[in-house]
Amino acid sequence: MSEPILEVRKLVKEYPSVTAVDAVSFSVSEGICFGLLGPNGAGKTTIIEIMEGILTPDAGEVRYRGEPLGQHFREQAGILFQKTALQDFLTVRQSLALFRGLYDHGLDVDEVIRMCALEKLAGRDNRKLSGGQQQRLLLAIALVNDPSVLFLDEPTTGLDPQARRNFWQLIESIKARRKTIILTTHYMEEAELLCDEIAIMDRGRIIAQGAPRKLLHEHFADVLLELPRHEFPEEARHLPLKLIAASDRVEITTHDLDATLRTLIDAKVPLRNLRIRPANLEDLFLELTGKELRA
Repeated sequence: MSEPILEVRKLVKEYPSVTAVDAVSFSVSEGICFGLLGPNGAGKTTIIEIMEGILTPDAGEVRYRGEPLGQHFREQAGILFQKTALQDFLTVRQSLALFRGLYDHGLDVDEVIRMCALEKLAGRDNRKLSGGQQQRLLLAIALVNDPSVLFLDEPTTGLDPQARRNFWQLIESIKARRKTIILTTHYMEEAELLCDEIAIMDRGRIIAQGAPRKLLHEHFADVLLELPRHEFPEEARHLPLKLIAASDRVEITTHDLDATLRTLIDAKVPLRNLRIRPANLEDLFLELTGKELRA
């Protein structure tokens, strides 16, 4: 088995009132998209900033290709931050040329423009870009040095659904170039689509890690039934079913849909608003932590 491109070893980061990262360890294989998931305050952004070399841990270390983070890593990493301020009065092409000039090696500006579908916007002032267009520019900036590792910290927050899906297509094309991607996101559909492996965090620790489908298979049966909480009778909570209580609904995971439906009908549970679907990553987070996964 090849050596991982990134290794996180027993990271600790403490603040006066909280331990943000509590002895976290994991590794990332080269060429995959690795997702860090969790609610605000879970510690994922702190870990990402330590991995990027922006924050210094109180204990532990991050290694890139077996070595401590250093100049070699900085030359081969690309970062799309949650928020980035661009120089005023520059066009898209000029902005890319500015950042490309900071590196000795990298991609041609025109190639990056094509990669990120910015051809029609190359001459536009970057202040006049829409949210989705600006994210494409920021992604292009993160790619100008042709990085081996690309960090995407909640890259589609605030985008409309169409812009978000367009951005996902760009990420898929970057994955096809065998780049290693480290992604944080609150959108579970995004994580399921893009990530080859995920780590779910809560209270500074990793509580589950693995391929999304594998984790779901380990924790859930074939299907999940969903009913409004206010329509689920109190006495039905004692039925021999695997119940997962969310804030506004009751969920039942089962291998035998027919038998479960018969049990609910016999117990006179209203089924007019029943929804049957496969489990997803938000269900997994709820199962593991007992709370909703939301921003």
